[in-house]
Amino acid sequence: MKKVVVVAGGLSSEKEVSLQTGKGVFEALLTKGYDAHLVQLTEDIPLFVETLKQIKPDVVFNALHGKFGEDGNIQGLLNLMGIPYTHSGVLASSVGMDKHFAKMAFNMAGIPVAPEKIVTLSDIKSGISLPYPYVIKPINEGSSVGVFIIENEQQEQNLIVSWPFGGAKVMMETYIPGREMTVSVINGKAIAITEIAPKTGFYNYENKYLAGMSEHIVPANLPLDAQEKMMQFAQKAHVILGCRGASRTDFRYDDTNPQKPHIVALEINTQPGMTPLSLLPEAAKYAGISYEDLVSLLVEEAACEQ
Repeated sequence: MKKVVVVAGGLSSEKEVSLQTGKGVFEALLTKGYDAHLVQLTEDIPLFVETLKQIKPDVVFNALHGKFGEDGNIQGLLNLMGIPYTHSGVLASSVGMDKHFAKMAFNMAGIPVAPEKIVTLSDIKSGISLPYPYVIKPINEGSSVGVFIIENEQQEQNLIVSWPFGGAKVMMETYIPGREMTVSVINGKAIAITEIAPKTGFYNYENKYLAGMSEHIVPANLPLDAQEKMMQFAQKAHVILGCRGASRTDFRYDDTNPQKPHIVALEINTQPGMTPLSLLPEAAKYAGISYEDLVSLLVEEAACEQ
C-alpha cells in the first residue's frame, strides 16, 4: 500500500482548519490501510524538506489551506522534489486562489460574475466605492476570512480603521442578493449542489467552522434548469483553470425576482476542506462516496508536474 504524508498546519490564517482537515484525512488513510504519516508544516521549510526526504512518500496529501498551501507555492516545491500530490497543480492553484484572476477566467469562459473593483484602503478613504450594499474581501484569502458586507458609510469607515490585512489590495464586489450555493466537482464532474443557509448573517468564517451555525441542504432545492446551468458552470470552471482531483465553486442564486432568477459565480476553491463540517465530504456522501473512499480517490489521482 502507498506511503502517504499528510501535510497540515501551514503559515496562513487558516492553519486551524488545515489541522482539522489533516487529522480527518490521516485517520481515513489508516482506515483504508495506507502507510500514513501526519506532518505539520511550520516556518522551518528546510526541516519540512528533510522530513519528506527521510520518509520518502509515494504521495503527499496536501491538507493545507490558504496562502502557501493552495496558491501554488507548496505545489511548486513538491514538483521540484518529484513527489506526487493531491489536488491541483501550480497554475490552477495560483489562479484559483487569486479571486480577481479567477473571475477574469470565468468571465472569458462565459461564466457570470459580479461587478468588482480592486482597491486599497487609501482608495476607499478617497471616496472610491461601489453603491451600498457591497462586499469587500481580500483577493487571496480563503474560508471567507476577511469578508464583510458593507451596507452604509459608517460600516465603511469602521472597516477602514479595523481592517486586519494591512495595505494589501482588496476586492470590492457588488452584493448579490439571494441564496448561497456551492457545487462540488470531482475529476471534472459535478456531483452535487449544496445550499448553505447560515442561521444568522452570511456564510463567514465562524458560520463555516462552528457547529450548528449553518444548515447545509444537499441537494439544493432549485429549478431543474438552474441546477443544470450551475453544475455546467462549476464543471467549466474546474476545466478552464486546469484543476484536478476535487474543486468547489461558490455561487449566488438570486431569486429575489422570481420572474428573472440568475446565477453568479463568486469564486473557486481548488482545495476544498475535509473537516467534519466541510461541504465536499457532505456532497460526496450524497453521491454515494464515503469520506474514506473520497480520501483514497484523491490519493490515487495524485500527480506532480514535471
